[in-house]
Amino acid sequence: MSTISRDEVARVAGLARIDLTGAEIERLAGELEVIVQAVARVSEVATPDVPATSHPLPMTNVFRADVPEPSLPVADVMASAPASEEGRFLVPQILEED
Repeated sequence: MSTISRDEVARVAGLARIDLTGAEIERLAGELEVIVQAVARVSEVATPDVPATSHPLPMTNVFRADVPEPSLPVADVMASAPASEEGRFLVPQILEED
């Protein structure tokens, strides 16, 4: 017996604003049921003596240390800007002022 009904699939699709046909709802109900059964099987195998893992292989941080360094001179940055004014980037106004 299916634990996921057609009505539940239609309700979730409606919440997600996804327009599904009757055939799509029927197909998804069956596919979701298979997923639920697979998760249930994994839950049966998982025991308290098996630690939860986020990745099957040990991983290490590959990022460099965050070391502060001097920033670029403002004049060099502004030289690359299409437009600037008083040491700031000049961009088109997109909001109306009151």
